[in-house]
Parts: sequence; C-alpha cells; structure tokens
Amino acid sequence: MMENQSNNTPVIPNKRYFTIGEVSKICDVKAHVLRYWEQEFKELEPIKRKGNRRYYQQKDLAMILKIKELLQNTGFTIEGAKNMINVDEVKSEPSSSKHMLAQIKSDLENILSILKR
Repeated sequence: MMENQSNNTPVIPNKRYFTIGEVSKICDVKAHVLRYWEQEFKELEPIKRKGNRRYYQQKDLAMILKIKELLQNTGFTIEGAKNMINVDEVKSEPSSSKHMLAQIKSDLENILSILKR
C-alpha cells in the first residue's frame, strides 16, 4: 500500500471508480467491514452495478478514512461516529450557504445595473 510518510494518510490513486478490494487495500479496512459500514452510515453509498458489484468513488474513500479515524483511532462508537459526521456536515453547510448567498447577491447586483441602463 502506498502511504504518505508524513502522516500515514494513504495516497488515493487518481481514478474515478474503485472496487471493494482496491478500497480495502488502500484504506486498510476489510471488505466485510466496508459492507457493514455501508449499512450503518448513509453517507457511504457506493455505486452498485451488474451482479451487485460495488464501485466506490473518491468521496467514498474520504468518508471511509474519516469513519476509520473516528472508530479505530479516536475510539468513537458507531453512534458517536454518526453524530460526529452529522455535526461536521452541519458545520460545512453554513459556509456553503454563505457562498451561495454571496453569489445570488452578486447576480442581483448585476441584474440591477443592467436594468438601470
């Protein structure tokens, strides 16, 4: 497994899709654990294709690493990890809302300047 020596964070190859075997190796989490986490964490939703094969994306690997950190390194329970992930999502929403409002304000100002001509 390739790892970044500075903080032991695995290097995620620049691919669009990963099989469960690849994810298992990259994240150092067994396949059956990944399947269990899919049931427990709604944020973890790999694409399922023919034969129910799972294909994970970059965002899924990032979520798996976050879950692994919370459960194995920080010592949270499944419920505690779910709560932390939900808290992180709520914290990130206001900043995206502020950005969206700023964009809307800018668009309205542009429209107003066009109407004043």
